[in-house]
Amino acid sequence: MKLTNLREKPFYLTEGEIAWVSDTLSAMTVEEKAGQLFCVLGTAETPESLRDLVQNYGVAGVLFRPGPQAEIREKYAGLDSYAKLPLLKAANLEEGGAGVLSDGTYFGSQLQVAAADDLTCTEAFAKTCALEGRSVGVNWTFSPVVDIDVNFRNPITNVRTFGSDPDRVLANASAFVRTIQKYGIAAACKHFPGDGVDFRDQHLHPTYNDLSAEDWFATYGRVYQTLIDEGLMSIMVGHIVQPNVIRAVNPQAAEADLLPGSQSKEMLTGVLRERFGFNGVIITDATIMGGYTMTMPRREAIPRTIMAGCDMLCFGTDIREDISYVLEAVSDGRLSRQRLDEAVTRVLALKAAMGRDYPTPEVDARAEQRRCADRAVTLVKDTKGLLPATPERYPNIRLVTLGKDETFDGSLTEMAADFLTARGFRVERYDPMGDDLHGTRGLSGDRLTLLLCNLPAASNQTAVRIRWCDKHALEIPRFVNEEPYAFISFANPYHLQDIPRVPVYINAYTATAATITAALEKLTGQGTFTGVSPIDPFCGLYDAHL
Repeated sequence: MKLTNLREKPFYLTEGEIAWVSDTLSAMTVEEKAGQLFCVLGTAETPESLRDLVQNYGVAGVLFRPGPQAEIREKYAGLDSYAKLPLLKAANLEEGGAGVLSDGTYFGSQLQVAAADDLTCTEAFAKTCALEGRSVGVNWTFSPVVDIDVNFRNPITNVRTFGSDPDRVLANASAFVRTIQKYGIAAACKHFPGDGVDFRDQHLHPTYNDLSAEDWFATYGRVYQTLIDEGLMSIMVGHIVQPNVIRAVNPQAAEADLLPGSQSKEMLTGVLRERFGFNGVIITDATIMGGYTMTMPRREAIPRTIMAGCDMLCFGTDIREDISYVLEAVSDGRLSRQRLDEAVTRVLALKAAMGRDYPTPEVDARAEQRRCADRAVTLVKDTKGLLPATPERYPNIRLVTLGKDETFDGSLTEMAADFLTARGFRVERYDPMGDDLHGTRGLSGDRLTLLLCNLPAASNQTAVRIRWCDKHALEIPRFVNEEPYAFISFANPYHLQDIPRVPVYINAYTATAATITAALEKLTGQGTFTGVSPIDPFCGLYDAHL
């Protein structure tokens, strides 16, 4: 790698910063360079082990899972005192400052932000991430997710994305990246070459983005190319195979060459470096994931990943062992010293760029969180004109909670019950196990059954579907022709696949006090639905419209 490139996008280093990178690289041993290829998960190590990795193995970066602000700040400050070189301090700021701070702002899911249909909300979202992340020293975020939610059955993408429209994904991602990098946190868009097409989970095994090469370049590729052109500083590569693009880059590619993006020279060097002109840092997604570990022996995979074009590896099953695999490969020639130096140069360049003074964002995080929630709540359907739900129309409300009752702000059921009671409704909390099958003659037309659903997508679970109770599924809206029902989803926009004939369906996208309040205000006629769905909530199903 030519050091003169460091003057250019995305680092734009000064002559002094370039000299620091050059002098630092020249003074490093092979062992020290090997350490700079790794970002470790701090919460997976004991304090003693983490100090050893920073002080003696010279790892480049550390990510912590969320904890109290004072605790995270103290941990990073302690590691700084042991590190020979500046640390990259990473976080998953996908939903606000809560991505690193348990006492931070859970701003909202990316899909909620997209549903607000207002890029000033996206900018406020990014400012919140920057303000609260920087308060503890974070200078690198593994976000935003720029996957396109093509397949509603995908168990991972879902509300983590900006939706299924590439233009909407790009507009929101661009606003987020531009804003958060302006305020001193490098963005790492993920998960190249793009999740959201397969219906499976790359955490568990390699998955596939099998769009045609033409369609991929027009959608996922266009998103990455544009963000790169706009100065994106880093990219996180997933364990996702794109066989058609690999073959477009290398028509002679054999079956053995159809590797996940994290190990594919065609995708990393052929597409990102050569076709898209990306000069920033490429880091893998976590290498503990089945999508990474199942393709080849780890002793081969670790150096092959660097040779293919990655500059850093995220996490690991055993970091010290992984570093030894790098050193073995350098020794026997499977990993060239030139490629090692290129990778470390980019890592050092990112550190130099993030070591500058950046402005502090001015944002009222809680006020912006409420504004975004209010704008985002989406009325998908009201086929029987049941809204607004007022005490005059439905003096009684029966609450049914599906999925997780606990949210970032407390009990979903308690918050909803308090809201409705304060507005004059009599609230009943339904326990299906205490009920029995019954007919329809005794049903009351002045009672609204309100189903509140909090079933978020998460890694390592292979589906996100409603599981009704074993006792006759008594909480389903069985009598939609005899009594009124409404359904609000607070974590997943696709539940109409399991509850297609419910007459009122609302998507709120994120289970926070702000969205719970906003959704109930609109349900009861105290606000107007303004959200624009970033996906097809009907899942392509005819009966979901009924």
